[in-house]
Amino acid sequence: MKNNLGRLILFYLLNCCLFSLMLNAEDFTHTFHLNKTDPYVKEAVILTLDLNQTNPDKVLLFNFDLAKSDAYTFQRLDIQETDSYHNARVHYVYLVYPLKPGTVNISFKLLKKATTDDSVAYSFSGDRDNVKGLVTVDTDIILPTIQLNVQALPENALLVGDFKLTHSIKKHQAQAHEPLPIQVNISGKGYPPLLDTLLPREGNFTRFTEVPVVKSVVTTQGSQSTVTYAMALSHAESFTLPGIEIKAFNPHTRKSYTLTIPQQHFDITTTKESALVDNIDSPVLLKEDWSWIKTLFGYFVVFAAGYLSALSWKWTKKQRREKDDPFKEKIQNCGDAKTLLQLLMSTEDKRFTSTTETLEASLYGDGKIDFNKVKQDLLEKII
Repeated sequence: MKNNLGRLILFYLLNCCLFSLMLNAEDFTHTFHLNKTDPYVKEAVILTLDLNQTNPDKVLLFNFDLAKSDAYTFQRLDIQETDSYHNARVHYVYLVYPLKPGTVNISFKLLKKATTDDSVAYSFSGDRDNVKGLVTVDTDIILPTIQLNVQALPENALLVGDFKLTHSIKKHQAQAHEPLPIQVNISGKGYPPLLDTLLPREGNFTRFTEVPVVKSVVTTQGSQSTVTYAMALSHAESFTLPGIEIKAFNPHTRKSYTLTIPQQHFDITTTKESALVDNIDSPVLLKEDWSWIKTLFGYFVVFAAGYLSALSWKWTKKQRREKDDPFKEKIQNCGDAKTLLQLLMSTEDKRFTSTTETLEASLYGDGKIDFNKVKQDLLEKII
């Protein structure tokens, strides 16, 4: 009895899945493409997805993104939409970096939103003060995962890509405990070359480091990055900084290489104790100095001028805001994300495309937003 019941449940579930797949197949098709399936760890992979509507009886909208994972990072590079309601076509482009060797499965999140021409017409009826909600039937679509066979990096490889290193040391001589600044730039194409530290752990000199400055541009060719490391050393005596070697690997050429900073010697001048002894028994009497009053008055004048300038700028901005397009007031009157989305969709203004996508993600996807911040950013775009 139990076996028969189990078979019936399994048969029912399989039929439901098959029916769902048939419905989705009737509505649209999807096509994935990878520029490579066997990358190295942290090698750029370009993933594209094309969604093409096949059912002309519906109006289809899509929300798509990659599922988050510790096994990879990703960034959307482009999205191209042909929105003709009954013939929707969407082209997505993503940059993916696998983070571990072995089999890595990339998962997806796709929400299909179906509606009708009457619903679309109804949602846009009336003026901007009378925007109605677009009624859709939302369906979560399960897309098959895509598998990457990720190759391991050579031993001790810290950077992945084609990079160059330059360094600048302003001086090699200093007084005791005086900081000796060092700047290192690593730039090139590949996974952003961000390291915890460049300085060796051996050596009893004092180390000063700052948070690296990262400048990165992402394209379909991968990431082009420049990372600047600012640091300083100090010591009471002369010392030598050992040479620095950073192991790197270029997946394009499949060759390892090393970025180096040669050994550096620093001469430290120490002050003799006799030079620190004061031969004068008593200091010279201090003279009254009233110049501080003049300096303080100067600070007060500068502060007052800055404060008045700020008041003037604030008043001018207020006057300008009162003359702005009343559309901003309609934005401020929107009390929730759905009302604001309806208002923006009615404008058909391309300036609000990114905001519209953010609101849709919060309403129909897993996205979370700070609604007040979204409104504030939107108002700043109109200024």
